[in-house]
Parts: sequence; structure tokens; C-alpha cells
Amino acid sequence: MPLVRVASARGITTLTLDSPHNRNALSSRLVAELREALAAAGRDDRVRAVLLTHTGTTFCAGADLSEPPSASGASGLVDLLRSIVELPKPVVARVTGHVRAGGLGLLGACDISAAGRGASFAFTEARLGLAPAVISMPLLPRLDRRAAARYYLTGERFDAAEAARIGLVTLADPEGDADEALAPVLDGLRRGSPQGLAESKRLVTADVLRAFDRDGEALAALSARLFASEEAREGMTSFLERRDPAWVRQTASDAGTAAEAGAIPDAGAAPDAGRAPDAAAAGDTGATGPAGASR
Repeated sequence: MPLVRVASARGITTLTLDSPHNRNALSSRLVAELREALAAAGRDDRVRAVLLTHTGTTFCAGADLSEPPSASGASGLVDLLRSIVELPKPVVARVTGHVRAGGLGLLGACDISAAGRGASFAFTEARLGLAPAVISMPLLPRLDRRAAARYYLTGERFDAAEAARIGLVTLADPEGDADEALAPVLDGLRRGSPQGLAESKRLVTADVLRAFDRDGEALAALSARLFASEEAREGMTSFLERRDPAWVRQTASDAGTAAEAGAIPDAGAAPDAGRAPDAAAAGDTGATGPAGASR
């Protein structure tokens, strides 16, 4: 069974991520199928735009942690994100579920995105000993910088309204239907000429492509190095084992030592002490699984 389902109607090719066993994680197979489907849509003169959506309650949970880390995996994600940005057809994302880590890179690469009921977002990399390396290329040119600093560093979960405020998504209706929000957008794209759409997209993606040209190789290397590190291995292992990583246990131990000495623990750190691993890395489903990081 394919992990990316393809359907076309009225000038729109819909690509549906359909890998429920790992919450649509960016496995090597899913990445390859998605690149192939995007390329086919780009060659089809009848297609005016591509709609990227998902089955289940997770749009994309990030990297597939069941696959061994490799330089080819990081390079494959660079190529996938660049193929979305470079595609001569607009790519529109429809999100009605959780988006984590590398999945946010897909949203950043898309030209337009809508988030509806059930959508939530988090950059969980720092909690696993990683960083949002490759996905920063399509994201940082578009995100509010202060918000990017907060969410990159804290891994906090945020909703669709906040995602729209910081520039992660174009349209947000946290209590509504993403299809209703997208209907006028898709109608507008159907009325565009192939040349007009391609050249207009080229104008608005120029800064993003310059980021790929400038940083692609270096960020892929950084990603591969982080994934192979001892700290990341501890982060990913602790996630799969549903326990706190060593650095969280250390801060909890430090808080206990400070309390014994009569110090007042930092109120901002207290909620994390002894807490189970953040389920946001797995799409907040509460289920165990291999996905939840980005390159």
C-alpha cells in the first residue's frame, strides 16, 4: 500500500500522507513517494495546484526514529523541502491534526496553509538533543523571529491561532473546518494561468531558495552530526522508553538538592520536575511510537 495517496479533480492534485503506523513520520519511503508524486504533479499541464493533507489525527510527527540516522536521510529531507519550494505549481497544506518537528518543515515549504479543528504544533527537537536544522531553511524566512526563538528553545505546544500569528500557517480556524477556509483559496488558484502561477511563486520563494543555496549542505551535515550524537541517542531512547532523559532527571535532582538546602526552586522549572516525556513529540496522542523529530 502506498504511503502517499494521489487523487486529482478540477485542477487540484491532492497528496494524502497515509502512514498511520508511525503517524505519517518522514520515513525514507514516505519521503521518496512524496517527492515522486510532487514531480508528477509538476509535469502535469492540467494541474494548477497541489493540496497536501493527511489521514488520522497527525499531519506529520517528524523523522522516523526507527530508521538509523544517516547523512542520506538529512540530504533526502533537504531535497524534499526544496522540491516543494521549487515546484512550479503552488503547494497548499491542509492541517487538521498534530504537527511536530520535521512536519513543520513541510508547512514552511508550502506556499499556503490552513489549520482547522484538531491542529496543534510543537518544535520538539531540543527536548531530544537535536535542533530544527534542515527545516529552518523554509521556516526562518517566514516566521516571526521572537516566536521562533521561543518555540525552538522551549518545545512548547501551540495552537492554530498562534501558528497563524507567527507566520507558520496562512489561515487558521481552531474551531472550524479547514476545507471551508481553503475553498476560496483553491478556487482562486484554479483561475490562475500556469505561467502566472509559476512566476508569481518564484517571486515569493526567492528568499527561501537563497537559504537552501547558502545553508543546505551545512545544515544537512549539522543534522547528521546531531542525530549521531550520544545526547541525541539518550533523547530518542528515553522518548521510545517513555521516560525523562538524563538531563531532565539532572535538573529534577538539582531542584531536590536546592530544596533540601532551604533554597526556593525556580517556579518556571518546577512543572517539569519528574514529569513524563512530553507526548507532543509523538503528536500528543499518548501512544508510543518511533516518530517525533526533525532533521
